[in-house]
Amino acid sequence: MATTHVESTADLAALHRRTLAVVMASQVFSGAGLAAGVTVGALLAQSMLGTTSLSGLPSALFTAGSAAAALLIGRLSQRLGRRAGLTAGYLAGALGGVGVVLAASLDNVPLLLVSLLVYGAGTATNLQARYAGADLVGPDRRGRAVSAVLVATTLGAVVGPNLVTVTGRAAEQWHIPALAGPFVLAAVGYGIAAAVLFVLLRPDPLQVARALPGGEAVPGPGDSPGRSPRFRASVTAGAATMVLTQLVMVAVMTMTPVHMQDHGHGLGATGLVIAVHIAGMYLPSPITGVLVDRVGRIPVAVASGVTLLAAGVVSATAPESSVALLTLALGLLGLGWNLGLVSGTAIVTDAAPPSTRAKTQGTVDLCVALSGAGGGIASGMIMSATSYATLSVIGGVLALAVIPFVASSGRRP
Repeated sequence: MATTHVESTADLAALHRRTLAVVMASQVFSGAGLAAGVTVGALLAQSMLGTTSLSGLPSALFTAGSAAAALLIGRLSQRLGRRAGLTAGYLAGALGGVGVVLAASLDNVPLLLVSLLVYGAGTATNLQARYAGADLVGPDRRGRAVSAVLVATTLGAVVGPNLVTVTGRAAEQWHIPALAGPFVLAAVGYGIAAAVLFVLLRPDPLQVARALPGGEAVPGPGDSPGRSPRFRASVTAGAATMVLTQLVMVAVMTMTPVHMQDHGHGLGATGLVIAVHIAGMYLPSPITGVLVDRVGRIPVAVASGVTLLAAGVVSATAPESSVALLTLALGLLGLGWNLGLVSGTAIVTDAAPPSTRAKTQGTVDLCVALSGAGGGIASGMIMSATSYATLSVIGGVLALAVIPFVASSGRRP
């Protein structure tokens, strides 16, 4: 295993800053890839499948793909380092984006479904990158390190949805369906992110963390962290926070474009709402990171559930013609997700030593992605059987389940 000797604390701090800069640069491009597919995925499926009840299928598929990729990226990172795992994940996401464009051009539904699965690897990698930012810092700065990576995603993630109309027109000029245009942007964004990490993420932060004193130490059978009540309680609390916030966010976000289209709103308005939503997901990260480090993981996790409930209430009561209120609701939805992700990530990373960290994180992200897949599938069925308002209320109430999970852990790491 290749490692880099760190001479001093100053060397480690400098390496951490360089690692953050590289990962943040890759996130700018990957954010565009993430947001583009989210914005039009449900609309493309509705167009190709001819039914609203299955319009949540794209979200379910690329979230299921994200689940498998999260586990594989975690295992690959554990063996070969963050650079190998993240590069492979983004390349798979780019390949999936190309496949979606081909499927839409050929009106090939099986190819669309397979490509959406592969495209999900980009989503998993986008989230796994946050762990790379936290490998070389202690618990007192971990929330801010995670948030720095997340906020870098904001530029691409906010710009991406607002390029839906532009990329759609460009696609039509290339004789490609307009709704496939954003996936061209996704493929390019993920490809550039992979190149940035492959070339510049040297030395590997996880391998350096293992080389630090105690980094590779594995406790004996009597005190194995995997059998420790504290380890289990902490990982369960962090995982539950991320799982529930992901489920609720994906369910409501996926059906919002469909709801807006059903009530006469154009792609421009839909792109604006999703852009604000994604800004809410990533832009508050610096503040969230400070809160997680200074106020504590558990209070911020509780705040995530309360914020998601507020988002559900606003979206459920918003008049069908009100883009402004839907924008507010989706902004709150993104903020609740952000609070849950940063606090949950810090809880899990605190509990996992470098010797098993990537594997633990990959397993947790597998559960997070599976919850998102479930939310994507259920959202279309619930909305088809009831209404968007009912879906929003169910999601908001479900988010409050975060509170007993984190309260049961009973400690701030």
